[in-house]
Amino acid sequence: MDVEVAIKEERTVTRTTKPDTLMGISLMGFFTASALSSRGMTMERLERLKGEVRKMLKCDMDKPSHKLNLIDQIQRLGLTHHFEVDIDEQMEQIHRNYFEFHCGDNDDDLHTIALLFRLLRQQGYNVSCEIFNKFKDGEGNFSKLLTTDTQGLLSLFEACHLRHHGDNILGDALAFTTTHLKSIDKTNVNPNLVKQVSHALYQPIHKGMPRLEARRYIQLYQEEPSHNEVLLSLAKLDFNLIQEQLQKELGHLTRWWKDLDVERKFPFARNRLVEMYLWMLGAYFEPEYQVAREILTKGVYVISIIDDIYDVYGTLEELQLLTEAMKVLLWYFSQLELRWDFDAKEGLPEYMQACYKIILDLYDEIGHEMIRQGRSYRLFYAKEVMKKQARRYFTEAKWFRQSHVPTMEEYMHIAAQSIGVDFTVAMSFMGMGDVVTRDAFDWLLASDNKMVRASGIACRLMDDIARYKFEQRRGHVASAVECFMKQYGVTEEEAKEELRKQVLDAWKDINQELGHPTAVPMQVLARVLNLTLSRPCGVF
Repeated sequence: MDVEVAIKEERTVTRTTKPDTLMGISLMGFFTASALSSRGMTMERLERLKGEVRKMLKCDMDKPSHKLNLIDQIQRLGLTHHFEVDIDEQMEQIHRNYFEFHCGDNDDDLHTIALLFRLLRQQGYNVSCEIFNKFKDGEGNFSKLLTTDTQGLLSLFEACHLRHHGDNILGDALAFTTTHLKSIDKTNVNPNLVKQVSHALYQPIHKGMPRLEARRYIQLYQEEPSHNEVLLSLAKLDFNLIQEQLQKELGHLTRWWKDLDVERKFPFARNRLVEMYLWMLGAYFEPEYQVAREILTKGVYVISIIDDIYDVYGTLEELQLLTEAMKVLLWYFSQLELRWDFDAKEGLPEYMQACYKIILDLYDEIGHEMIRQGRSYRLFYAKEVMKKQARRYFTEAKWFRQSHVPTMEEYMHIAAQSIGVDFTVAMSFMGMGDVVTRDAFDWLLASDNKMVRASGIACRLMDDIARYKFEQRRGHVASAVECFMKQYGVTEEEAKEELRKQVLDAWKDINQELGHPTAVPMQVLARVLNLTLSRPCGVF
């Protein structure tokens, strides 16, 4: 997404861009204010293209591999939200044919087998990685003959990132493919494929932010001589229509931010509204989640102000007052309104009272929206995660101000939670539909939630590894790197290497929790996955 354009406030759309050009790719131009009728024509075109793609998905193909490649292209072009039911049906049929009736074709084609494996695991099917044993030699190593199959190596590399615990074959495959992809002879490989390899080594598909990955893949796909024109046209049109909506949403949020007067009231706080909004697009970019994105962006931005108060500005005495005020946040319902106890702010310094007022206003706004939707019970969970987050911040503030370097166990017990996975996911649930129930919230906040804990570990450790030096200069609680170095008497690089291994283990937990049968619907799990994938460094 073009963030440079998106950060500007909403403006009247009167541009007359050259048709089908935007951001260097061929994209449908924005609509002018005088061409309202063209909006209807555009939506008709969108529906027509969707119908053509749906026919492709449902029609019989000569080889199952063709259907796999079509599904992969739809997903990578950012079009999955239009065809979720159709893809579910097709993948169920492909799974049945391959693993119940053994009707697969090209069993010796590494690209096809690896793509099959990745797509099925993405869909939640617990397929065995032993299907890759056929590509090993007599000594149990991956065959050297594969080193000339760049497309196959790339597909296997991508498949490796859906590893579960015990998938040792994929561990070997990742080392094998990484080594050989880094050393491919670029003069003898399709330039488009070289670009894909270079990007994959930096950002595998499974760990990329869907909207940004779609933006990049549209251009790559367009450069492929064999691209499907219907798919490409739909991807361009869909991307542009969604981008137009997102720009308007960000303009609205920018005005909300200006009304908060953050720069004057909280000069110490980081201004990261655009970054926060981009992160929220990682949770869901689909047009139907407009209200959900607004709630989530506002919630995360407010918690980032609170984080800065605890991290860099408040005294320990002031922070204790704020934490106590958070504890007594009360709310009650009447037929017309929902309010929290405003008296709890008394005794707070002026800047904390201003922050407390912002919190109350935000939760009033969320509460009224939940009442309007008939889902008022959700506010209880929003309140609980806010209170928990404040308590975690206070613990870290005490550590820092008392120069305490905790053990890794003590640190991760708090820090893997203060990274705010349960807070952001709970806030992401606020504006979602009926797929989110009380059970989904209870699952999220359960103490034994393996996926949430794994997400917290992955986010915290990657954040600490990336920001270790910066946080030292800024003045911050000891990071995982420092805690590990002190506890085990190792160097900085040795500590980082071990922490990276823990991140990989956390991702294995996340991948396993996405397998059928799932504890909650896949749409619920997707929020945890997407927020983990798209989380920017050092948010809170």
